[in-house]
Amino acid sequence: MRRLAELLQSKQISSTEIVRGCLERIEETEPVLNAFITVDEEGALAQAAAADRRRAAGEPLSPWDGIPLAVKDNISTSGLRTTCASRFLRNYTPIFDATVVERVKRAGLPIVGKTNLDEFAMGSSTEYSAFGVTKNPHDPLRVAGGSSGGSAAAVAAEQVPWSLGTDTGGSIRQPASFCGVVGLKPSYGRVSRYGAVALAPSLDQVGTLARKVEDAAILFSLIAGADPRDAVSAGAPGFPVPVWDDTVVRGLRVGVPEEFFSSGLNEEVEKAVKRALQNLADQGAVLQPISLPTNEYAIDTYLTLVTAEASSCLARFDGVRYGERVEAADANTMFAKSRGAGFGHEVKRRIMLGTYVLSASHYEAYYEQAQKVRTLIKQDVARAFQEVDVIVTPTTPTTAFKIGEKRNPLEMYLSDLYTATANLSGVCALSLPCGVDSQGLPIGLQIIGDHFGEELVFQVAHAVEESVGRGTGSEV
Repeated sequence: MRRLAELLQSKQISSTEIVRGCLERIEETEPVLNAFITVDEEGALAQAAAADRRRAAGEPLSPWDGIPLAVKDNISTSGLRTTCASRFLRNYTPIFDATVVERVKRAGLPIVGKTNLDEFAMGSSTEYSAFGVTKNPHDPLRVAGGSSGGSAAAVAAEQVPWSLGTDTGGSIRQPASFCGVVGLKPSYGRVSRYGAVALAPSLDQVGTLARKVEDAAILFSLIAGADPRDAVSAGAPGFPVPVWDDTVVRGLRVGVPEEFFSSGLNEEVEKAVKRALQNLADQGAVLQPISLPTNEYAIDTYLTLVTAEASSCLARFDGVRYGERVEAADANTMFAKSRGAGFGHEVKRRIMLGTYVLSASHYEAYYEQAQKVRTLIKQDVARAFQEVDVIVTPTTPTTAFKIGEKRNPLEMYLSDLYTATANLSGVCALSLPCGVDSQGLPIGLQIIGDHFGEELVFQVAHAVEESVGRGTGSEV
Protein backbone atom coordinates (compact mmCIF):
# COMPACT_ATOMS: atom_id res chain seq x y z
CA MET A 1 0.00 0.00 0.00
CA ARG A 2 2.94 2.29 0.63
CA ARG A 3 3.92 1.89 -3.02
CA LEU A 4 0.44 2.95 -4.17
CA ALA A 5 0.58 5.92 -1.80
CA GLU A 6 3.97 6.92 -3.21
CA LEU A 7 2.67 6.69 -6.78
CA LEU A 8 -0.33 8.82 -5.86
CA GLN A 9 1.85 11.37 -4.08
CA SER A 10 4.20 11.65 -7.06
CA LYS A 11 1.21 11.84 -9.42
CA GLN A 12 2.43 8.85 -11.42
CA ILE A 13 -1.04 7.40 -11.00
CA SER A 14 -4.42 8.80 -10.00
CA SER A 15 -7.08 7.47 -7.69
CA THR A 16 -9.45 7.37 -10.64
CA GLU A 17 -7.04 5.07 -12.49
CA ILE A 18 -6.75 2.79 -9.46
CA VAL A 19 -10.51 2.59 -9.04
CA ARG A 20 -11.04 1.94 -12.74
CA GLY A 21 -8.49 -0.87 -12.49
CA CYS A 22 -10.43 -2.38 -9.59
CA LEU A 23 -13.71 -2.10 -11.47
CA GLU A 24 -12.19 -3.76 -14.53
CA ARG A 25 -10.81 -6.57 -12.39
CA ILE A 26 -14.21 -7.01 -10.74
CA GLU A 27 -15.94 -7.16 -14.12
CA GLU A 28 -13.41 -9.77 -15.26
CA THR A 29 -13.61 -12.04 -12.22
CA GLU A 30 -17.09 -11.60 -10.73
CA PRO A 31 -18.81 -14.05 -13.11
CA VAL A 32 -16.68 -16.74 -11.45
CA LEU A 33 -16.18 -15.45 -7.90
CA ASN A 34 -19.41 -13.67 -6.87
CA ALA A 35 -17.49 -11.76 -4.18
CA PHE A 36 -19.71 -8.65 -4.36
CA ILE A 37 -23.41 -8.10 -3.72
CA THR A 38 -23.32 -4.46 -4.79
CA VAL A 39 -20.68 -2.68 -6.92
CA ASP A 40 -20.95 1.10 -6.68
CA GLU A 41 -19.15 2.13 -9.85
CA GLU A 42 -20.59 5.63 -10.01
CA GLY A 43 -20.02 6.36 -6.34
CA ALA A 44 -16.48 4.93 -6.29
CA LEU A 45 -15.43 6.97 -9.33
CA ALA A 46 -16.93 10.13 -7.81
CA GLN A 47 -15.02 9.54 -4.57
CA ALA A 48 -11.84 8.85 -6.56
CA ALA A 49 -12.24 12.08 -8.53
CA ALA A 50 -12.66 13.99 -5.26
CA ALA A 51 -9.46 12.38 -3.95
CA ASP A 52 -7.61 13.42 -7.09
CA ARG A 53 -8.80 17.01 -6.68
CA ARG A 54 -7.64 17.08 -3.05
CA ARG A 55 -4.23 15.74 -3.96
CA ALA A 56 -3.86 18.18 -6.85
CA ALA A 57 -4.61 20.98 -4.39
CA GLY A 58 -2.05 19.57 -1.94
CA GLU A 59 -4.74 18.67 0.61
CA PRO A 60 -4.98 14.86 0.81
CA LEU A 61 -6.96 13.61 3.80
CA SER A 62 -4.32 10.97 4.61
CA PRO A 63 -1.36 9.25 2.92
CA TRP A 64 -3.88 6.63 1.76
CA ASP A 65 -6.36 9.11 0.31
CA GLY A 66 -7.65 7.65 -2.96
CA ILE A 67 -6.85 3.97 -2.34
CA PRO A 68 -10.16 2.05 -2.65
CA LEU A 69 -11.58 -0.69 -0.47
CA ALA A 70 -14.60 -2.99 -0.16
CA VAL A 71 -16.95 -3.24 2.82
CA LYS A 72 -18.74 -6.34 4.07
CA ASP A 73 -22.45 -6.04 3.40
CA ASN A 74 -23.50 -6.14 7.05
CA ILE A 75 -21.81 -2.78 7.73
CA SER A 76 -24.02 0.27 7.25
CA THR A 77 -23.20 2.58 4.33
CA SER A 78 -25.27 5.72 3.85
CA GLY A 79 -27.01 5.73 0.48
CA LEU A 80 -25.54 2.37 -0.49
CA ARG A 81 -27.59 -0.80 -0.18
CA THR A 82 -26.83 -2.95 2.90
CA THR A 83 -28.47 -6.37 2.60
CA CYS A 84 -26.70 -8.65 5.10
CA ALA A 85 -26.98 -11.16 2.20
CA SER A 86 -30.64 -11.68 3.15
CA ARG A 87 -33.85 -11.53 1.17
CA PHE A 88 -35.24 -9.63 4.14
CA LEU A 89 -33.01 -6.59 3.48
CA ARG A 90 -32.46 -6.87 -0.27
CA ASN A 91 -33.87 -3.37 -0.83
CA TYR A 92 -32.66 -1.71 2.39
CA THR A 93 -30.55 1.44 2.00
CA PRO A 94 -29.27 2.96 5.27
CA ILE A 95 -29.39 6.68 5.97
CA PHE A 96 -26.20 6.64 8.07
CA ASP A 97 -22.66 5.30 7.96
CA ALA A 98 -21.16 2.88 10.45
CA THR A 99 -18.33 4.43 12.48
CA VAL A 100 -15.71 2.40 10.60
CA VAL A 101 -17.15 3.65 7.29
CA GLU A 102 -17.05 7.23 8.56
CA ARG A 103 -13.41 6.75 9.45
CA VAL A 104 -12.28 5.26 6.14
CA LYS A 105 -14.15 8.02 4.32
CA ARG A 106 -12.43 10.56 6.57
CA ALA A 107 -9.12 9.10 5.35
CA GLY A 108 -10.30 9.45 1.75
CA LEU A 109 -10.75 5.78 0.81
CA PRO A 110 -13.29 5.29 -2.00
CA ILE A 111 -15.74 2.42 -1.37
CA VAL A 112 -15.97 0.20 -4.45
CA GLY A 113 -18.88 -1.86 -3.16
CA LYS A 114 -20.35 -4.25 -0.61
CA THR A 115 -19.09 -7.83 -0.35
CA ASN A 116 -20.94 -11.11 -0.03
CA LEU A 117 -21.35 -13.02 3.23
CA ASP A 118 -23.32 -15.76 4.89
CA GLU A 119 -26.78 -14.36 5.66
CA PHE A 120 -26.56 -12.09 8.70
CA ALA A 121 -22.97 -13.41 9.12
CA MET A 122 -24.27 -16.84 10.18
CA GLY A 123 -21.98 -19.35 8.52
CA SER A 124 -18.44 -20.41 7.66
CA SER A 125 -18.53 -20.76 3.88
CA THR A 126 -20.65 -17.95 2.34
CA GLU A 127 -22.90 -20.73 1.05
CA TYR A 128 -25.77 -19.33 3.12
CA SER A 129 -26.02 -16.06 1.17
CA ALA A 130 -29.31 -15.25 -0.52
CA PHE A 131 -27.17 -13.85 -3.37
CA GLY A 132 -25.27 -17.04 -4.15
CA VAL A 133 -22.04 -18.62 -2.92
CA THR A 134 -18.69 -16.85 -3.18
CA LYS A 135 -16.02 -19.03 -4.81
CA ASN A 136 -12.42 -19.39 -3.68
CA PRO A 137 -10.01 -17.53 -6.02
CA HIS A 138 -7.52 -20.40 -5.73
CA ASP A 139 -10.08 -23.01 -6.78
CA PRO A 140 -13.60 -21.95 -7.79
CA LEU A 141 -14.92 -25.38 -6.83
CA ARG A 142 -14.13 -24.57 -3.20
CA VAL A 143 -15.57 -22.14 -0.69
CA ALA A 144 -13.96 -18.83 0.19
CA GLY A 145 -14.84 -19.34 3.85
CA GLY A 146 -17.19 -17.26 5.90
CA SER A 147 -18.85 -15.32 6.94
CA SER A 148 -16.56 -12.64 5.44
CA GLY A 149 -15.96 -14.78 2.35
CA GLY A 150 -16.64 -11.99 -0.11
CA SER A 151 -14.22 -9.61 1.61
CA ALA A 152 -11.45 -12.23 1.67
CA ALA A 153 -12.02 -13.38 -1.93
CA ALA A 154 -12.10 -9.79 -3.23
CA VAL A 155 -8.68 -9.11 -1.71
CA ALA A 156 -7.19 -12.45 -2.76
CA ALA A 157 -8.37 -11.98 -6.36
CA GLU A 158 -6.95 -8.43 -6.43
CA GLN A 159 -10.37 -6.91 -6.99
CA VAL A 160 -9.53 -4.42 -4.22
CA PRO A 161 -6.35 -3.71 -2.24
CA TRP A 162 -8.03 -4.22 1.15
CA SER A 163 -11.43 -4.70 2.76
CA LEU A 164 -13.44 -4.58 5.98
CA GLY A 165 -15.12 -7.62 7.52
CA THR A 166 -16.65 -8.72 10.80
CA ASP A 167 -15.58 -11.56 13.09
CA THR A 168 -17.87 -13.21 15.66
CA GLY A 169 -16.26 -16.64 15.94
CA GLY A 170 -13.66 -16.62 13.19
CA SER A 171 -15.47 -14.89 10.33
CA ILE A 172 -12.43 -12.83 9.27
CA ARG A 173 -9.62 -15.25 10.10
CA GLN A 174 -11.15 -18.41 8.62
CA PRO A 175 -11.82 -16.94 5.14
CA ALA A 176 -8.45 -15.18 5.30
CA SER A 177 -6.87 -18.60 5.84
CA PHE A 178 -8.86 -20.23 3.04
CA CYS A 179 -8.11 -17.42 0.57
CA GLY A 180 -4.47 -16.85 1.49
CA VAL A 181 -4.69 -13.28 2.81
CA VAL A 182 -4.12 -11.53 6.12
CA GLY A 183 -7.10 -11.05 8.42
CA LEU A 184 -7.26 -9.34 11.84
CA LYS A 185 -9.88 -9.70 14.56
CA PRO A 186 -9.12 -6.83 16.94
CA SER A 187 -9.49 -6.93 20.71
CA TYR A 188 -13.09 -6.59 21.83
CA GLY A 189 -13.89 -2.90 22.16
CA ARG A 190 -10.90 -1.70 20.11
CA VAL A 191 -13.01 -0.94 17.02
CA SER A 192 -16.50 0.52 17.14
CA ARG A 193 -19.38 -1.79 16.25
CA TYR A 194 -21.75 1.13 15.70
CA GLY A 195 -23.49 0.58 12.38
CA ALA A 196 -22.43 -3.06 12.04
CA VAL A 197 -25.59 -5.20 12.03
CA ALA A 198 -25.44 -7.21 15.24
CA LEU A 199 -25.18 -11.00 15.25
CA ALA A 200 -23.89 -11.53 18.80
CA PRO A 201 -22.94 -8.21 20.40
CA SER A 202 -20.74 -9.74 23.10
CA LEU A 203 -18.59 -11.39 20.39
CA ASP A 204 -18.79 -9.20 17.25
CA GLN A 205 -15.82 -7.16 16.06
CA VAL A 206 -15.06 -5.28 12.85
CA GLY A 207 -11.63 -6.03 11.41
CA THR A 208 -9.39 -5.80 8.35
CA LEU A 209 -8.29 -7.98 5.44
CA ALA A 210 -5.36 -7.31 3.11
CA ARG A 211 -2.69 -9.12 1.11
CA LYS A 212 0.15 -8.03 3.38
CA VAL A 213 0.53 -7.64 7.13
CA GLU A 214 1.49 -3.98 6.86
CA ASP A 215 -1.59 -3.20 4.78
CA ALA A 216 -3.86 -4.85 7.35
CA ALA A 217 -2.13 -2.76 10.04
CA ILE A 218 -2.57 0.47 8.04
CA LEU A 219 -6.29 -0.14 7.57
CA PHE A 220 -6.62 -1.04 11.25
CA SER A 221 -4.96 2.25 12.17
CA LEU A 222 -7.73 4.07 10.26
CA ILE A 223 -10.64 2.39 12.08
CA ALA A 224 -9.32 1.79 15.63
CA GLY A 225 -10.21 4.00 18.55
CA ALA A 226 -12.92 4.85 21.04
CA ASP A 227 -16.46 5.72 19.97
CA PRO A 228 -19.10 7.02 22.41
CA ARG A 229 -21.84 5.53 20.20
CA ASP A 230 -20.66 1.99 21.02
CA ALA A 231 -21.49 1.11 24.64
CA VAL A 232 -18.55 -1.32 24.94
CA SER A 233 -16.00 0.80 23.11
CA ALA A 234 -12.79 0.78 25.12
CA GLY A 235 -10.87 3.90 25.99
CA ALA A 236 -7.81 2.59 24.18
CA PRO A 237 -6.14 5.23 21.99
CA GLY A 238 -5.92 5.03 18.23
CA PHE A 239 -3.42 2.69 16.64
CA PRO A 240 -0.28 4.05 14.93
CA VAL A 241 1.16 2.01 12.06
CA PRO A 242 4.07 0.00 13.55
CA VAL A 243 7.70 0.73 12.79
CA TRP A 244 8.74 -2.77 11.80
CA ASP A 245 11.35 -4.42 14.01
CA ASP A 246 11.91 -8.09 13.31
CA THR A 247 14.29 -8.31 16.27
CA VAL A 248 11.17 -8.32 18.46
CA VAL A 249 11.12 -12.09 17.87
CA ARG A 250 14.34 -12.59 19.81
CA GLY A 251 13.45 -13.95 23.23
CA LEU A 252 9.74 -13.83 22.43
CA ARG A 253 7.80 -16.39 24.42
CA VAL A 254 5.54 -18.19 21.94
CA GLY A 255 2.83 -20.36 23.46
CA VAL A 256 1.99 -23.52 21.53
CA PRO A 257 -1.24 -25.03 22.92
CA GLU A 258 -1.25 -28.82 22.71
CA GLU A 259 -5.02 -28.93 22.26
CA PHE A 260 -4.70 -27.28 18.82
CA PHE A 261 -2.44 -30.04 17.49
CA SER A 262 -4.61 -33.07 18.17
CA SER A 263 -6.91 -35.32 16.14
CA GLY A 264 -8.86 -33.56 13.43
CA LEU A 265 -5.97 -31.39 12.29
CA ASN A 266 -5.02 -31.96 8.66
CA GLU A 267 -1.47 -33.34 8.36
CA GLU A 268 -0.35 -30.79 5.76
CA VAL A 269 -1.74 -27.91 7.82
CA GLU A 270 0.08 -29.22 10.90
CA LYS A 271 3.39 -29.50 9.04
CA ALA A 272 3.14 -25.97 7.60
CA VAL A 273 2.31 -24.45 10.98
CA LYS A 274 5.12 -26.32 12.70
CA ARG A 275 7.54 -25.13 10.01
CA ALA A 276 6.49 -21.56 10.75
CA LEU A 277 6.96 -22.18 14.47
CA GLN A 278 10.42 -23.57 13.86
CA ASN A 279 11.19 -20.52 11.77
CA LEU A 280 10.28 -18.32 14.71
CA ALA A 281 12.52 -20.44 16.92
CA ASP A 282 15.35 -20.01 14.41
CA GLN A 283 14.91 -16.25 14.74
CA GLY A 284 15.32 -16.46 18.49
CA ALA A 285 11.82 -17.07 19.79
CA VAL A 286 11.27 -19.48 22.66
CA LEU A 287 8.58 -22.07 21.87
CA GLN A 288 6.74 -22.88 25.07
CA PRO A 289 4.16 -25.69 25.24
CA ILE A 290 1.02 -24.53 27.03
CA SER A 291 -2.42 -25.94 27.70
CA LEU A 292 -5.82 -24.39 27.09
CA PRO A 293 -7.89 -27.26 28.48
CA THR A 294 -11.26 -25.53 28.17
CA ASN A 295 -10.80 -25.05 24.42
CA GLU A 296 -12.60 -28.36 23.85
CA TYR A 297 -15.74 -26.64 25.12
CA ALA A 298 -15.23 -23.48 23.05
CA ILE A 299 -17.40 -24.48 20.07
CA ASP A 300 -20.33 -25.66 22.23
CA THR A 301 -20.07 -22.52 24.36
CA TYR A 302 -19.79 -20.28 21.32
CA LEU A 303 -22.77 -21.84 19.54
CA THR A 304 -24.96 -21.57 22.63
CA LEU A 305 -24.15 -17.91 23.15
CA VAL A 306 -24.16 -16.86 19.50
CA THR A 307 -27.55 -18.44 18.80
CA ALA A 308 -29.03 -16.93 21.96
CA GLU A 309 -27.81 -13.44 21.10
CA ALA A 310 -28.80 -13.82 17.44
CA SER A 311 -32.31 -14.83 18.44
CA SER A 312 -32.61 -11.65 20.46
CA CYS A 313 -30.94 -9.34 17.92
CA LEU A 314 -32.96 -10.58 14.95
CA ALA A 315 -36.28 -10.07 16.75
CA ARG A 316 -36.23 -6.52 15.34
CA PHE A 317 -36.62 -7.87 11.79
CA ASP A 318 -40.38 -8.22 11.71
CA GLY A 319 -41.60 -6.59 8.51
CA VAL A 320 -42.55 -3.42 10.35
CA ARG A 321 -39.41 -1.62 11.48
CA TYR A 322 -36.99 -3.42 9.16
CA GLY A 323 -37.23 -5.69 6.16
CA GLU A 324 -39.79 -6.58 3.56
CA ARG A 325 -43.34 -7.16 4.73
CA VAL A 326 -45.70 -9.97 3.74
CA GLU A 327 -49.21 -8.63 4.28
CA ALA A 328 -51.65 -10.69 6.32
CA ALA A 329 -54.99 -10.36 8.09
CA ASP A 330 -53.48 -9.75 11.55
CA ALA A 331 -50.18 -8.62 13.03
CA ASN A 332 -49.00 -11.98 14.36
CA THR A 333 -49.58 -13.70 11.03
CA MET A 334 -47.83 -10.83 9.25
CA PHE A 335 -44.79 -11.19 11.56
CA ALA A 336 -44.63 -14.95 11.01
CA LYS A 337 -45.03 -14.76 7.23
CA SER A 338 -42.56 -11.91 6.85
CA ARG A 339 -39.88 -13.69 8.89
CA GLY A 340 -40.62 -16.99 7.21
CA ALA A 341 -40.19 -15.51 3.74
CA GLY A 342 -37.27 -13.23 4.63
CA PHE A 343 -34.90 -15.52 6.54
CA GLY A 344 -32.93 -18.42 5.07
CA HIS A 345 -32.64 -21.91 6.54
CA GLU A 346 -29.48 -21.33 8.58
CA VAL A 347 -30.80 -18.13 10.12
CA LYS A 348 -34.04 -19.86 11.06
CA ARG A 349 -32.10 -22.75 12.55
CA ARG A 350 -30.06 -20.44 14.76
CA ILE A 351 -33.06 -18.38 15.81
CA MET A 352 -34.86 -21.53 16.91
CA LEU A 353 -31.81 -22.83 18.77
CA GLY A 354 -31.32 -19.47 20.43
CA THR A 355 -34.94 -19.19 21.45
CA TYR A 356 -34.73 -22.69 22.92
CA VAL A 357 -31.64 -22.02 25.08
CA LEU A 358 -33.18 -18.75 26.30
CA SER A 359 -36.52 -20.31 27.20
CA ALA A 360 -37.45 -20.29 30.87
CA SER A 361 -37.22 -24.08 31.16
CA HIS A 362 -33.76 -24.33 29.58
CA TYR A 363 -32.07 -21.01 30.37
CA GLU A 364 -30.18 -22.29 33.40
CA ALA A 365 -29.09 -25.55 31.78
CA TYR A 366 -27.78 -23.98 28.56
CA TYR A 367 -27.34 -20.20 28.41
CA GLU A 368 -26.32 -19.70 32.03
CA GLN A 369 -24.00 -22.70 31.91
CA ALA A 370 -22.40 -21.43 28.72
CA GLN A 371 -21.66 -18.10 30.38
CA LYS A 372 -19.93 -19.91 33.22
CA VAL A 373 -17.82 -21.94 30.80
CA ARG A 374 -16.98 -18.75 28.91
CA THR A 375 -15.56 -17.36 32.14
CA LEU A 376 -13.39 -20.47 32.51
CA ILE A 377 -12.15 -20.06 28.92
CA LYS A 378 -11.28 -16.41 29.59
CA GLN A 379 -9.41 -17.43 32.73
CA ASP A 380 -7.44 -20.07 30.81
CA VAL A 381 -6.40 -17.51 28.21
CA ALA A 382 -5.49 -14.94 30.87
CA ARG A 383 -3.28 -17.50 32.66
CA ALA A 384 -1.58 -18.38 29.40
CA PHE A 385 -0.65 -14.74 28.80
CA GLN A 386 1.01 -14.62 32.19
CA GLU A 387 3.46 -17.20 30.82
CA VAL A 388 3.80 -16.25 27.13
CA ASP A 389 3.74 -13.16 24.92
CA VAL A 390 1.72 -14.57 22.00
CA ILE A 391 -0.03 -17.84 21.21
CA VAL A 392 0.44 -19.46 17.80
CA THR A 393 -1.92 -22.07 16.34
CA PRO A 394 -3.35 -23.22 13.02
CA THR A 395 -6.17 -20.93 11.91
CA THR A 396 -8.34 -23.77 10.61
CA PRO A 397 -8.16 -27.57 10.86
CA THR A 398 -8.14 -27.95 7.06
CA THR A 399 -7.69 -25.94 3.89
CA ALA A 400 -10.73 -24.76 1.92
CA PHE A 401 -13.32 -27.49 1.42
CA LYS A 402 -15.44 -28.05 -1.67
CA ILE A 403 -18.71 -26.21 -2.18
CA GLY A 404 -21.54 -28.42 -0.92
CA GLU A 405 -19.19 -30.75 0.91
CA LYS A 406 -20.34 -29.97 4.45
CA ARG A 407 -24.04 -30.76 4.43
CA ASN A 408 -24.16 -31.40 8.18
CA PRO A 409 -24.37 -28.06 10.05
CA LEU A 410 -22.27 -29.48 12.90
CA GLU A 411 -19.40 -30.15 10.47
CA MET A 412 -19.65 -26.56 9.28
CA TYR A 413 -19.57 -25.23 12.84
CA LEU A 414 -16.27 -27.05 13.46
CA SER A 415 -14.60 -24.70 10.96
CA ASP A 416 -14.37 -22.28 13.91
CA LEU A 417 -12.70 -24.86 16.17
CA TYR A 418 -9.48 -22.85 16.54
CA THR A 419 -10.84 -19.33 16.22
CA ALA A 420 -13.81 -19.09 18.62
CA THR A 421 -11.65 -18.95 21.76
CA ALA A 422 -10.30 -15.50 20.84
CA ASN A 423 -13.86 -14.15 20.51
CA LEU A 424 -15.02 -15.72 23.73
CA SER A 425 -12.07 -14.25 25.64
CA GLY A 426 -12.08 -10.90 23.81
CA VAL A 427 -8.40 -10.97 22.82
CA CYS A 428 -6.98 -10.05 19.41
CA ALA A 429 -6.00 -12.61 16.77
CA LEU A 430 -4.62 -12.52 13.24
CA SER A 431 -4.40 -15.08 10.45
CA LEU A 432 -1.72 -14.96 7.77
CA PRO A 433 -0.58 -17.40 5.09
CA CYS A 434 2.23 -19.77 6.05
CA GLY A 435 2.30 -22.05 3.01
CA VAL A 436 0.15 -24.12 0.68
CA ASP A 437 -0.94 -27.76 0.64
CA SER A 438 -0.32 -30.31 -2.11
CA GLN A 439 -3.31 -28.91 -4.07
CA GLY A 440 -1.99 -25.36 -3.95
CA LEU A 441 -4.54 -24.23 -1.36
CA PRO A 442 -3.42 -21.65 1.23
CA ILE A 443 -2.71 -22.64 4.84
CA GLY A 444 -3.28 -20.10 7.61
CA LEU A 445 -1.27 -19.45 10.77
CA GLN A 446 -3.08 -17.81 13.70
CA ILE A 447 -1.26 -15.45 16.07
CA ILE A 448 -3.24 -14.62 19.20
CA GLY A 449 -2.32 -11.62 21.35
CA ASP A 450 -3.47 -10.39 24.74
CA HIS A 451 -6.06 -7.63 25.11
CA PHE A 452 -4.97 -4.60 23.07
CA GLY A 453 -1.85 -6.50 21.98
CA GLU A 454 -2.30 -5.77 18.27
CA GLU A 455 1.11 -4.05 18.00
CA LEU A 456 2.98 -7.20 19.04
CA VAL A 457 0.74 -9.46 16.94
CA PHE A 458 1.46 -7.37 13.85
CA GLN A 459 5.20 -7.36 14.59
CA VAL A 460 5.32 -11.15 14.93
CA ALA A 461 3.14 -11.61 11.83
CA HIS A 462 5.43 -9.32 9.85
CA ALA A 463 8.46 -11.36 10.91
CA VAL A 464 6.70 -14.57 9.83
CA GLU A 465 5.64 -13.02 6.53
CA GLU A 466 9.17 -11.83 5.75
CA SER A 467 10.74 -15.21 6.47
CA VAL A 468 8.08 -17.77 5.51
CA GLY A 469 6.47 -15.93 2.62
CA ARG A 470 2.84 -15.38 1.70
CA GLY A 471 2.02 -18.45 -0.37
CA THR A 472 0.84 -18.29 -3.97
CA GLY A 473 -1.38 -15.91 -5.88
CA SER A 474 -4.93 -16.73 -6.83
CA GLU A 475 -5.74 -18.74 -9.94
CA VAL A 476 -8.67 -16.55 -11.02
